[in-house]
Amino acid sequence: MAPTNKVCILGSGNWGSTAARIIGSNVSKLPNFDNTVKIWVFDEIINGKKLTDIINTQHENIKYLPGHKLPTNVVAVPDAAEAVKDATHIVVVIPHQYIQNLLDSIHGRVLPNARAISLIKGIAISNHGMTTMTQIIHRTLAIPVASLSGANIANEIAEEKYCETTIGCSEPDEAIVWRSLFNTPYFQVNCVSDVIGVEFCGALKNVVAVGAGFIDGMGLGNNTKAAIIRIGFLEMRRLAMHISGARIQDATFMESCGLADVITTCYGGRNRRLAEEFVLTGKPMPQLEQELLNGQKLQGYLTAGEVHSYIDSSGIADHFPLFTNIYSICYQGKAPRTIFDGLNVDFSRDTITPSPVL
Repeated sequence: MAPTNKVCILGSGNWGSTAARIIGSNVSKLPNFDNTVKIWVFDEIINGKKLTDIINTQHENIKYLPGHKLPTNVVAVPDAAEAVKDATHIVVVIPHQYIQNLLDSIHGRVLPNARAISLIKGIAISNHGMTTMTQIIHRTLAIPVASLSGANIANEIAEEKYCETTIGCSEPDEAIVWRSLFNTPYFQVNCVSDVIGVEFCGALKNVVAVGAGFIDGMGLGNNTKAAIIRIGFLEMRRLAMHISGARIQDATFMESCGLADVITTCYGGRNRRLAEEFVLTGKPMPQLEQELLNGQKLQGYLTAGEVHSYIDSSGIADHFPLFTNIYSICYQGKAPRTIFDGLNVDFSRDTITPSPVL
């Protein structure tokens, strides 16, 4: 009997290529999945050759994941609509600022029985509230969408160092399928039903990591950094309560997508690294992104601006002093040491209610 399912991956950066290594290996062991995994690649010219051609001949993404071979059943294509053709399971892993343009390019090309999973660590926050990537994907493609996030630095996963991740999926049977595509002995998957909570944690931890990077840039040590991480984690939880109320489960913050991801990102992620360089060099974040990230995008800087727009327009910025200070340092030229201004906030009465801080 022919396989009834087919996976495609939309996005071929550092994280997308790492996901392709895992999925490409796993589908070969799943009889109900087609062995070929198409990955959409934004074609670039590297050393005179198209990146898609390099991936398909050398089986390596030499720009975004050098030194790590991709399975030979992972096939790079430059057209997103071609990548999703006949796909039943769509993995979306691109910078969040590009998501709508990508979805518009494949609208009407997706199977009606397809489903998707977002590996994007970003959310859209405006004066009116929060829109997650799964909501944007569902709204555009009209298919069920899960989310995956965790303490997942891509290069370490590509090196097959043990770690955990969290899948948020509201359908238990579908969660099992997604887990089968991602779970390995070194990449352990835990499934929860809180789709939005998984996404929310994955996006907001990048803002906390920017604050941690400021501390590293000022050379203030581990005690100070731990304090910033703790306060940032509690502000994440508080903002989740305010925006979504009971839709986000408090237990989600104890999953890999929550506390563990905050810790690893504040010690090893690119948001931390660039924030440190921001303090040391005085260069603006967009310039550092161009100079240091090899085409990757900085999420924490953008999310800090989106978060501030929401809390400021809602009149609750005083309840989020760390997020407010990080925004002021990034966007308003405040000195990095102003990160400590007003951090004596009482979180003890925070509970899961629609508006706990008002």
